[in-house]
Amino acid sequence: MHMPKLFARIVLFLAVWTTLTGSILLFAGQDPQDSGKPAKTSTTSSARVDAQGNPSSADIASLKKQVADQETQIEQLLRSVQQLKARIDEASRVPALEPASGGDANKVASLTPVLPKTSSVAGPPDLTASVGGPVVPNVAPAPSPQEKTAEESPLQLRVGSAYITPVGFMDFTGVWRSKTGGSGIGTNFAGIPYGTTTVPANLSEFRLNMQNSRIGFRVDGMVKGAHVIGYMESDFLGNNPGNVAVSSNSNTLRSRLYWVDVRKNSWEVLGGQTWSLITPGRNSISPIPGDIFFTQNMDVNYQLGLFWGRIPELRVVYHHPSNKAHFAIAIDSPEQYVGGSAGGSLITFPSALSTTYATELNNGGNTLAVPNVAPDVIAKLALEPSKKFHFEIGGVERNFKVYNPATKTTPAATYRAEGGGGFLNLNFELFKGFRVLTNNFYSDGGGRYIFGQAPDLIVKADGSISLIHADSTVSGFEYTNKNTLVYSYYGGLYVGRNAAFDMTAKTPGYVGYGYAGSPSGQNKSVQEATFGIIQTFWKNAKYGALSLITQYSYLTRNPWSVSTGQPNNASLNMVFVNLRYTLPGSAPTLGKF
Repeated sequence: MHMPKLFARIVLFLAVWTTLTGSILLFAGQDPQDSGKPAKTSTTSSARVDAQGNPSSADIASLKKQVADQETQIEQLLRSVQQLKARIDEASRVPALEPASGGDANKVASLTPVLPKTSSVAGPPDLTASVGGPVVPNVAPAPSPQEKTAEESPLQLRVGSAYITPVGFMDFTGVWRSKTGGSGIGTNFAGIPYGTTTVPANLSEFRLNMQNSRIGFRVDGMVKGAHVIGYMESDFLGNNPGNVAVSSNSNTLRSRLYWVDVRKNSWEVLGGQTWSLITPGRNSISPIPGDIFFTQNMDVNYQLGLFWGRIPELRVVYHHPSNKAHFAIAIDSPEQYVGGSAGGSLITFPSALSTTYATELNNGGNTLAVPNVAPDVIAKLALEPSKKFHFEIGGVERNFKVYNPATKTTPAATYRAEGGGGFLNLNFELFKGFRVLTNNFYSDGGGRYIFGQAPDLIVKADGSISLIHADSTVSGFEYTNKNTLVYSYYGGLYVGRNAAFDMTAKTPGYVGYGYAGSPSGQNKSVQEATFGIIQTFWKNAKYGALSLITQYSYLTRNPWSVSTGQPNNASLNMVFVNLRYTLPGSAPTLGKF
């Protein structure tokens, strides 16, 4: 390091210059301001002169002794400086900390916040001399190149031993749909307009929006050898007032992520609102958004068929020392669900139970009123024999419970059901920059995790419950070439038929999902094909990134029952164009993550 060497040389020069100057003045035996004048003597002075004003031989011997003492002190000072120089050089050779997460070519134009890598900076070494003689002041060395990088990064803050990194981006989104969805920049896949005579099916839709913009922060710190991360992220897709688009788009802030994660060696514990463990991953098992697969789509509801959740979760992860195998188990906040959310169709209730069970099963409008019996349990195993290959297998176990109060003709009863599903995910690099991805979910009672596009269960006439089978997939590719990312996906959803006969109704008939004569919103299948390009114009930790994101999708859905004179399916074309500025800043690299 050049700066520590220069510092040591300056200290050495000042010390030698000061000592020699003092010796010369002492040897001269006179005040520099009285040069040319004979020195005055006094009774207290130890200097003696003869009649001609010359010092005596005793005085000369005394001066020589003082000069010798000064030379000894200079030698001690030189030894001290050499020792300090060695300590500075040793401190400058401390290896850089390991990056927080592995690089991935697919993150060049990712939709996740840009968090470039930097090195963490250690405090200056103690420069106080530990040997006898003069003590050198405790002066910090000049900043290293790593320190300069951290100082130039405008949005990484250090408070004590913790780092605070703002994360987020500003989005300006335009969307056009061939039919009116009425859902803003997020698409309700299972509820796209159906038929030929309705208003939404005969009008197109255009909208400009900034709601997908993100704001948040990340806090990193080392606590007793453990890497602690706190993460908060919000957008503006909250519950807006009905007149929000009239004069002033005062969009409502909404929480997305809010969690804390602690990792020490091979073990990791996370708690808070996070991407559920059931969500497909890109790398390892990690809560960091850049390690999660939620597509590159601009649609804020992502891709049809994606199984995911952003819900409260407690997770424990074990990372094998080779970093090629990871296992996790989590408990997620549950919700027993019968449709009605994000375009998903409601089941048909038995007439005598539609009011009773309305508060026991989430129908898209219950908020937090549903009395869930137990958390969902999710397990996942991820294998990565190389950076080019990522494989996941896992499952979710779910529990359902309802209570049917007594009536004049039937006693009270409690009904239970157990369900769940399994998933199999794979992504691999076929050739440089080109990754193939497939993510697949099979379930009985797992519709809640497919963006609520399928119900979990139906209710029979006697009050008992029966689970609905639902499968989904998202498969495709992502190709990155320098600052350009091209992506394409196919998403599919199949919802099984589950019906029961209701003899208690005034007009007996079928109830449940997918029976003959069921509503047109009860879909048998929904499919979406997507193609898009992301062009990053520039990206730097010091001044952020600017990207243009485009997406085209074709969406179709097929109801189980088609009325006479109605089409067999509904279809929709949609185009997204988005300009994104990503905030500058860089996350610290405090150990492995």
